[in-house]
Amino acid sequence: MRSLVFKSIVSATAIVLSLTACTSGRDDKGDSAAPQLVPISELAGLTLRVGDQKGGTESLLRAAGELDNAPYKIEFSTFTFGPPQIEALTAGKIDFAVTGNTPPIFGAASKARIKVVSGYTNDASGDQILVADASPIHSVADLRGKKVVVGKGSSAHGNLLLQLQKANLTIKDIQPIFLQPADAFTALSQGQADAWAIWDPYTALAQKQLKVRTLATATGVANGYGFGVAAQVALRDTRRNTALSDLVQRIARASVWAQAHPQEWYGKYAAAIGIDPAAAELAQSRSLRLSIPLDSEVNASEQKLADLFAQSGQIQGTLIFSDFVDDRFDNALKQFFAKSQ
Repeated sequence: MRSLVFKSIVSATAIVLSLTACTSGRDDKGDSAAPQLVPISELAGLTLRVGDQKGGTESLLRAAGELDNAPYKIEFSTFTFGPPQIEALTAGKIDFAVTGNTPPIFGAASKARIKVVSGYTNDASGDQILVADASPIHSVADLRGKKVVVGKGSSAHGNLLLQLQKANLTIKDIQPIFLQPADAFTALSQGQADAWAIWDPYTALAQKQLKVRTLATATGVANGYGFGVAAQVALRDTRRNTALSDLVQRIARASVWAQAHPQEWYGKYAAAIGIDPAAAELAQSRSLRLSIPLDSEVNASEQKLADLFAQSGQIQGTLIFSDFVDDRFDNALKQFFAKSQ
């Protein structure tokens, strides 16, 4: 039976998969010059709509005190994972969201009206492939012909492809089953799947609640990047663009705070999302993402991942990842980069 704690982390999420109808085929004017920033005092009365994943942006900002003096209102909407956030951005339902390294690639492939405007990194150790402790599977090569559950378009999806490539396999050599985290948790726990590719905090929850074994981690295989993604329409709006500049600085500052105050952060994180403190500490001890510049190294690494998705038939056509990157906020964020390297 699915754990009640695990169930609670996903039951409140608002999935907006119905928004996919408007992810392509429209004029893209997102490359116009960035509007001039306005004084912060002019943001009074503005509501910035931010997509969140459970235990993500809101809890971090709140724990670090970064929501205490925001000169605009932030309205958070919760999503299970990154791809629905990208769809909501394109549909104009939200202005900004933080995702893993793969959702922007799927968005770019569908010509989503988005721009990557901030970058984050960690060692990717929270992205793992799990198997039951008693499973006869002991290497990624052993996944040939096996049922592997994963969230389509998630960072775990990217890690799975990279792990298969490293083992000289392709997605065609396994039986991929695309499921949301709660359903994937059930599938693995009940023996309906042979392996689960997943990310934190779900990795940590499974490790604390199930008898599972780590088959592979993304460390040294995947790039561990996360991205702040903005709707192009928001970036073209003078006041929203200014608020976004302020928000990405608050997120970067909050991450630096969390790194400097780990135990306080773990406790507040656990309380905010309602999970066991041990799972919260495990997740955040390895999955806190710190700010990095959107430089050529980031673009090149993401391009390799995008090319792998295209080669494997997981996305249609080819794309240039850098076409969906806008580094307009990097100058304001550079004060945080040295602290996060």
